[in-house]
Amino acid sequence: MTTIRQDDLIDSVADALQFISYYHPQDFIQALNKAYEKEANPAAKDAMAQILINSRMCAQGHRPICQDTGIVTVKLKVGMNVQWDADMSVTDMVNEGVRRAYNNPDNVLRASILEDPDGARKNTGDNTPAVIHYEIVPGDTVEVYVAAKGGGSEAKSKFAMLNPSDSVVDWVLEMVPKMGAGWCPPGMLGIGVGGTAEKAMLLAKESLLDPIDIQELQERGAANRAEELRLELYDKVNKLGIGAQGLGGLTTVLDVKVKDYPTHAANKAVAIIPNCAATRHTHFTLDGSGAAHQTPPKLEDWPEITREAGGNTRRVNLNEVTREDVLSWQPGETLLLNGKMLTGRDAAHKKMVDILAKGEKLPVDLQGRFIYYVGPVDPVREEVVGPAGPTTATRMDKFTRTMLEETGLLGMIGKAERGPTAIDAIRDNQAVYLMAVGGAAYLVAQAIKDAKVVAFPELGMEAIYEFDVQDMPVTVAVDSKGESVHNTGPLIWKEKIEEGAV
Repeated sequence: MTTIRQDDLIDSVADALQFISYYHPQDFIQALNKAYEKEANPAAKDAMAQILINSRMCAQGHRPICQDTGIVTVKLKVGMNVQWDADMSVTDMVNEGVRRAYNNPDNVLRASILEDPDGARKNTGDNTPAVIHYEIVPGDTVEVYVAAKGGGSEAKSKFAMLNPSDSVVDWVLEMVPKMGAGWCPPGMLGIGVGGTAEKAMLLAKESLLDPIDIQELQERGAANRAEELRLELYDKVNKLGIGAQGLGGLTTVLDVKVKDYPTHAANKAVAIIPNCAATRHTHFTLDGSGAAHQTPPKLEDWPEITREAGGNTRRVNLNEVTREDVLSWQPGETLLLNGKMLTGRDAAHKKMVDILAKGEKLPVDLQGRFIYYVGPVDPVREEVVGPAGPTTATRMDKFTRTMLEETGLLGMIGKAERGPTAIDAIRDNQAVYLMAVGGAAYLVAQAIKDAKVVAFPELGMEAIYEFDVQDMPVTVAVDSKGESVHNTGPLIWKEKIEEGAV
């Protein structure tokens, strides 16, 4: 009989969450570096370079890989011979570990969890509660799997109850392009097949805890249907040409994971859950000897990548930029932003649109300004702001026309593609949408030289800030004529792949 002490589980969970906030799994770094080395699209290659540079910086600085430090999922395999020395429930112990990790003053993690999800949506302040799953197994240890999943990639999850004769491959290939780039490819796809609706989703999520090993599978060959699906989907998804950040390219997924489970004769439940470029997970085992602590990887395990400014890079002074300047920017062009920009996400946009609807004046003047869709991590030590990567831009699509037409806003900066509604509004107003790389939050934060809250402080990380930036890299994703690189790029690269031109 093994006795597990309360503090050992709490401390182990807290340590694991801090660890994965700034250390990528090494299998992910190795796979991403291989994809970077073979990438033929310069824009996609640069996006991967930023992710790799950001990852190394986070490992050195012990700061979050992404500003979205995730919703925590924990799975515990509890041995039947285990007893607990505790006055808290296991669920409460796990949540206390989450609470301590996210409030660690040396590396504050962003609290993103809201209670009353269809009502007040009030932030709990400490990223609790976690989503917790239990499995009771033979033995005298407790195995714990810890993951922190970003909201952008979780939002792209898909589920279907297929007919028994329907093709899983066809359904996945139909869904992946519809997911857009808001899940921050290149990453992994977790796929669950069978069971019931909820079981398929759990299988998909659990599969993402497995290491990247598609190359080994390619070498030895498939031993069952799940492995056959992995090989077929890995090849066919990458041939879609979606590429890093949806810009078009050779690598969309680094691996495809498939888990299956027996199902009812009338059903074929299928789920997809993507893991983004901020892949964060680890596991540990408690055996009664004390808390488990993660072993840091060696810094030399990261490739040393240097970004090079291409010939189509230009510097932009946001304090002086005009609409005439914006008209000359070309789709796919790289800009280095300098000067002052505003920030604002979903909650801030909702408040601004409501104020405008009442005919009232906004608390901040947006005329001729750029707004960055971001909710930064709180700063520590000498930082002016914590990691501050972009959030998914499509969530602001429904606000875009109002913002452009009623405020004089000139441009927007965010993650991934814009939808047709936003593109139409951008074209009609001769505005522009710029894309920053998702998964490079700490790198972006280094370009921010000053930050202050200028409106809606009650919204916390969703308040409107004013950032003063220096050489912040972005890509012209939708130009003033409404041309979107997220529409053209994947089509071009899909055709090149099909023709064998790359």
